[in-house]
Amino acid sequence: MWKRGKSSGVRQNFSLVHRYIQHFNEVSGNKSALIRRRSKTPGVMITQYEVSLPEGKSTPDFQSKPDPVAIKEGKLAVFKAVVIGDPKPEVSWRRAKGNISDKDKYLTKYEKSTGEYILEVHKVSAADTDTYKCCAVNEFGKAVCTATLSVTDVSTNPSDFRKLLRKSKAEQADGESEETFWDAMLNADIRDYERICSEFGVTDLYMVLKKLEEKKRERMQNKCKDGAIPSDENSTEKHNVNGVARKKDLSIKSLLQENPGLTQLDVEKLNLLETALNQSDSEEIKLLLTDFKLSNVDFVVKMQEITAQEREDALFECLLTHPLPSITWMGKGSALEDGEKYSITVSDHKLIHRLLIKDCMQLDKGIYSAVAGIVSCNAWLVVEADGDPTPAGNKRPRKTAVAGGAQTDLEKVAKEQQIKNKEEMETVLAAVKAKYDKGQVKGESRSTDGGRDAEINAITGLGKNAGAGEDTVDAAKATVLSEQTGSKGSKGKAKKKNSRRDGKASKSNVPGCVTKTGGMVDAPENEKSDRVDFDKVTDSNEQASDYEESDSEDNEDPTGEDKNPRRAKQRQQQANADNGEKEVSDCEEMGDATGAVKHKRRKRQGPLIEDVVIDPGVQFICGLSDVSAIISETAELTCKLSSEDCDGAWFRDRKKISPDDNFIITKDGAIHKLMIIRCVEEHSGKYRFEADGRKTEAMINVKDPPRFGPEDLSAFTEPVIVKVGHNAIFKLHFVGHEPIKIQWYREGDELLDDSNTKIERFASHSRLLLSRCQRKETGEIKIKLKNEHGFTEAISQLIVLDKPTSPLGPAEVMESSQTCIEFRWRPPKDDGGSPVINYTIERQQVGRNTWKKKGEIPGVPSFRDTEVEHGRKYCYRVRAVTAEGTSGVMETDDMQAGTLAFPGPPAPPKVVSAFDDCINLCWNIPINTGGSRILGYILEKRKKGSNLWTVVNAVDGLIKEKRYTVKDVVAGMEYEFRVTAINLSGPGESSNPSEFVYARDPKQPPGKVTGLKVTETSYTHMVLIWTKPEEKPGIQDEAKGYFVEIRQADCIEWSRCISVPIITTSFSAKGLKSMDMYWVRVIATNDGGESEPEELANYVLAMPSPVRPKFTDHRMKSFVVVRAGNSVRITVHFEASPRPAIMWLKDNSPVAKRATVSNSDGSSQLLIPSSERSDSGIYSILVKNFAGQETFSTEVRVTDDPKPPGLVELEENVPGTVTVMWEPSPDEKRDDRLHYTVSKLDSTKRTWTTVADRLFNNKVTVCNIMHGREYHFRVYAKNDIGISAHSESPTWGMEKKKQKFVVNVPTMKDCDLRCAPTFLVPLKLHTAPKGYECYMSCAVKGDPNPRITWYRNHISLNTNTNYYISNTCGVCSMLILRVGPKDVGEYTITAENDLGRAESSTVLSVRGEAATQLHFNIKNR
Repeated sequence: MWKRGKSSGVRQNFSLVHRYIQHFNEVSGNKSALIRRRSKTPGVMITQYEVSLPEGKSTPDFQSKPDPVAIKEGKLAVFKAVVIGDPKPEVSWRRAKGNISDKDKYLTKYEKSTGEYILEVHKVSAADTDTYKCCAVNEFGKAVCTATLSVTDVSTNPSDFRKLLRKSKAEQADGESEETFWDAMLNADIRDYERICSEFGVTDLYMVLKKLEEKKRERMQNKCKDGAIPSDENSTEKHNVNGVARKKDLSIKSLLQENPGLTQLDVEKLNLLETALNQSDSEEIKLLLTDFKLSNVDFVVKMQEITAQEREDALFECLLTHPLPSITWMGKGSALEDGEKYSITVSDHKLIHRLLIKDCMQLDKGIYSAVAGIVSCNAWLVVEADGDPTPAGNKRPRKTAVAGGAQTDLEKVAKEQQIKNKEEMETVLAAVKAKYDKGQVKGESRSTDGGRDAEINAITGLGKNAGAGEDTVDAAKATVLSEQTGSKGSKGKAKKKNSRRDGKASKSNVPGCVTKTGGMVDAPENEKSDRVDFDKVTDSNEQASDYEESDSEDNEDPTGEDKNPRRAKQRQQQANADNGEKEVSDCEEMGDATGAVKHKRRKRQGPLIEDVVIDPGVQFICGLSDVSAIISETAELTCKLSSEDCDGAWFRDRKKISPDDNFIITKDGAIHKLMIIRCVEEHSGKYRFEADGRKTEAMINVKDPPRFGPEDLSAFTEPVIVKVGHNAIFKLHFVGHEPIKIQWYREGDELLDDSNTKIERFASHSRLLLSRCQRKETGEIKIKLKNEHGFTEAISQLIVLDKPTSPLGPAEVMESSQTCIEFRWRPPKDDGGSPVINYTIERQQVGRNTWKKKGEIPGVPSFRDTEVEHGRKYCYRVRAVTAEGTSGVMETDDMQAGTLAFPGPPAPPKVVSAFDDCINLCWNIPINTGGSRILGYILEKRKKGSNLWTVVNAVDGLIKEKRYTVKDVVAGMEYEFRVTAINLSGPGESSNPSEFVYARDPKQPPGKVTGLKVTETSYTHMVLIWTKPEEKPGIQDEAKGYFVEIRQADCIEWSRCISVPIITTSFSAKGLKSMDMYWVRVIATNDGGESEPEELANYVLAMPSPVRPKFTDHRMKSFVVVRAGNSVRITVHFEASPRPAIMWLKDNSPVAKRATVSNSDGSSQLLIPSSERSDSGIYSILVKNFAGQETFSTEVRVTDDPKPPGLVELEENVPGTVTVMWEPSPDEKRDDRLHYTVSKLDSTKRTWTTVADRLFNNKVTVCNIMHGREYHFRVYAKNDIGISAHSESPTWGMEKKKQKFVVNVPTMKDCDLRCAPTFLVPLKLHTAPKGYECYMSCAVKGDPNPRITWYRNHISLNTNTNYYISNTCGVCSMLILRVGPKDVGEYTITAENDLGRAESSTVLSVRGEAATQLHFNIKNR
């Protein structure tokens, strides 16, 4: 438990053999070799399945891992994680000591907006305390991280808190680690406790804190024994009560100092806890304090996703339920600190917390979170690339991106939350008062023997509560304490009795007041608090006022604190003497370095007086709050008392306020208000309200922020409309305290003075002049004024008028018929600020160059052209017209008039029923209706064996329904049918034929098949045969097909092997499991139904008959050459039954361990990842089973590129010959197949020629050596892999000098090759089937090259994209992809240059259309 965790990294420098084995594992699918490494995110372990990942792929990783959760029983626990990886990982959750199969208890989901994987644990209990693991897996690896869930009891009864703290048991540790842990904890600061526990792996922090306190006590006792410190039992007994109280008071005070973020409700719970646990130690209170602090705070408004542009600022905001001075901001898993990049701020009331991310870049994109205690919220920051970069030399001002909400709304919610907290505190105060009254009644029944202790408890026992918190709960307890000693309005004997104890005072943690046992007086003004309004509630004691009334002006500062301590002391002594007893002095507590506390007491003199319970009087339910008022406007201060019958007085700077023209004082029950009608700067100051000896204070700050006049603001907000190129002027008057900073913005970007922008700033107004405005400058214009008192904004609009942009296409054809073309388009994207009045239309017939104006139409983006010719194609131009001008042109695509759209083929008709005299059919509507409604159907029939289709419904007309009864049939004949749909364009394609059907009455089911048996079996299939059932007229008819059904021996349900019946009497059932048992049966079927099944008597075992092993791959090589370092892979395919035993041998010995053998059902593979020369040899495979054995051998030669030969020498033994000798290559001894090649270079040829090859010795004699020439020789070493570098010889012989050779080239005269175009090969006749492609070509010559033009029906086709036209070296061709009726006609090609013109023409006919007369004409001009 106490041992430190040691991190172990993963080495990346794997050996060469390891990498090849890993590569083989990847190929073969075995992923047993894994690589484990740590993530950049702490606490995440990544397991990588592969050594090298493909480019762009990655293993899973946690960008944000789940945080530990500590939560109360019955609440909802949430774990969140953000996972990355390519491909996208699959995420799963599980527990360490249980399962999460209960879907109602554990809910997992994925949040697409934030990319978070979430695990929710509903209604947590103590059994859910565990370690939860999150695992992300993809095909390249997995990532794992853990988080703990701690569940605490929900008991709210103070008497149960001791049990809550003592629930955890101290775990036992052993050895030296435990001693090291406790020594570190005893000598460490409290801030380091959590770090030390995490280092030693300790998770139960509550148990450790409790045990740590016990060890500290043991250490103190040991020190006392060693130093022989005396102790007085009597004094210990006497001071027991006060000591406990004093100890509690110090403990709570120290805790409040250590936890400045505690809310008022936290402190009140702590005080209740303190009353209940009289014997608890301070460490237990610390644990409960932490629990209270973490459990109360929650988020009212959570963070929202922000989308910001680059170089902008991003602002995250959140609102808490209770005030906290600070929270933790996290970004990408790490804590953020206030600095240059991040600005962390908190509102005055400590409810709104903000994080400002300055100058956002792409690196800042990610998830940011706010952590307050045990709750957190998070949101995405999305940073988009800047689409409009700032021009060089201009600095764009930064904007702040927020999450769609306004700051005003957040402040409103915060005020509502403050009111809600105040209402909760009223309930708490009432409960505290009721509990105290109950405790006083019990205190009166105490015996006389305990009088001294009761007196001490009455004086000091409750004092601990007066200093335990920072809210009105302490003020309330101090008031309750003052009820024992007297209050304002108490008379006679009660006043005298209470005057004995009014001298004792102790400082309170409530800012702005000092607590006394007899009341409270004002503290210095510099101890100002900005927490909540309750912090400003103070009260004063009547007794103190009586003593100090005469000298209040001389001895009090503005806050009411007595400046003369001697006079205060004399007053205390006088009060004690009048009542016949001396007061018990304050206990002076002094802490030394060991935490020891010394007590100094003075014995009381005089009789013990019985305590009297007095009414506490009037209290403040709600105090005053600071107000910021605007000059010349109304300001209001409000407070609420606990009684409606009490009056009070208002003061400003110690001067009483009376109602007049500026001040209005009202009282509505217990609510008192002070209203200032028209604020001026002189009204700023501190205001106080006093009632029944209590008072509350607040500040009013009168400010003079910039403001606009209503009329000026109304005129400014009116849009400014100018034409493009003109100037725009914005002017606005304002008032406010100077100096005022003036800024102008356009669409959020600050405007600065430049050539087109001029800003004029004056004391009372500002003017913006925009010169030469463009259409793109249309948008929002904003002026922002700011001074030391605040800021204001005003917004106007700038509208720049311009010509509209072109209408948007493409045009959509609504109707295209023989008589009209109707189409529509989209209006311009920008109308230029003016509505479109009308559109101008122009039309061009395809093949012509002129445009015809069709006129103008109203501002509706559609046009109907009725002046069209059938079959012609047209193109249209559309322009938009506004008051500012005419737009550019939008040109449509070609539109054809009268295009026919026929329906598609319906599905094949289905036979409903058949009889001797009729057949009933039905069909479905075609998927493609041709764009118009279906008018009806034509049904055709055909006899089997005939090619003639006859129309069934020609006499009756079109069939309106999708069913029909064919009565024109002959009994016993077999028919098939097809159907054709007809729409407005005409009949479409016919459907596929239906199945053949006999015209006869329904048949009887067939009988059972006979002779069912199995002829062949294997591991995966079996072959069945059977005999056709006998036909018995009237009892059982002929079988038309058969179904085969099988089932496994351990299954009771039959499954059919085929979905449609087969007509053969044999079947091969495939997909069987090896060595499984199957039952088989066959069912005969015909039109009358199915027969009874015929089943095999015994089951069939899925295994083949014994087969002797044999090799099936005849392409296996018996000799293989491999380069050293490459892998050796030998794959052998065989056939054997049953599965054989396989053995690999090298040179008749077992293969080495570095060779990997993989076997499967019909193959075996030998793999050597990295081959060496020693791996050369003969590899044999032995395949053996009980039916026989077979062997195959392959010679493997592992070699490499040979090294070059050594020194080359030349020697002439015989004239005209040269003997070339060289030193052998270093590889000659290791490679018996190495040989040499010799090349020669002649100085006269300048090319290398091979003179000898496949030489196994080290010399060769070269003949035919000519005198006077230079020779060079090169020697190469060769083997089965390749050839080495050459070794070159020295130069042999002398080069003979050459004479200059002169060639006289005769001059040639240019000839004139120009000629007129002529067709060498004319166009030929073309007849193409419909739907096929047609290719026309011809050959033409001419100089200069002629211009080629194709025509169809005298219309140029060169610009028509439906025809592919090419001209390559005089061969002219044209390709028609799909020939149709529209392509029928006369085609002409013309060739023209400066010397003449030639023409060739032909006619294209489509097969299946009417005969087309061929025109073939060739003209030469």
